[in-house]
Amino acid sequence: MLHIEQNHPSAVSPARKEPTYSMIHLEPAEVLSLFRAAKARGAREWAMCVLAYKHGMRASEICNLRLDDVDLRNCSIVVERLKGSLRTTQALSEHRGEPLLNELKALREWLRQRRDDGSDFLFTSQKGGRLDRSQVFRLFRAIASEAGLPPEKQHPHALKHSLASHLVSANVNLALVKQQLGHKSIGSTMRYVKTSDQQASKATTCALIKIY
Repeated sequence: MLHIEQNHPSAVSPARKEPTYSMIHLEPAEVLSLFRAAKARGAREWAMCVLAYKHGMRASEICNLRLDDVDLRNCSIVVERLKGSLRTTQALSEHRGEPLLNELKALREWLRQRRDDGSDFLFTSQKGGRLDRSQVFRLFRAIASEAGLPPEKQHPHALKHSLASHLVSANVNLALVKQQLGHKSIGSTMRYVKTSDQQASKATTCALIKIY
């Protein structure tokens, strides 16, 4: 029988796992701190972060946005989802209650500053051409750090999880949450639903009072 010495490479303990960013979300105050830091960096960064949050977009989906996907006149944006998710056309809004969430203003500011380098991608790098996913990750990490967010929240996908969690917490109809996130299956949306027995009992009581 083969005996492995303790110092043999095969006997080394499993490598330390990288931190996982699954389902980690930001609190509303953290979202605003992030947007504030992004805006201080520039219109491009502000627009990227606001769009990623309000439309539940992945970093790659932000990178893939083209100029033609944004219609400022009709206040709409086409989101081409990845990983089998839905392609959706969603509204762009000013969000008058909180200026930092004004995606129309953020986009207009960025498009005024955006250098015409012949690229048809919405977000371009300082050297010109499409901004790639790794650049978005580095930018987001720097902005999140400046906003004082902990390391586990310094990941762009946290914005998608944040939108989902905030909408569910606000009791938005799950079918509408599903559509905004571009989920094909309601099961993907249900991952964000966390309820207690007390909440279920209270909701049942209120519903029955309305019915009877």
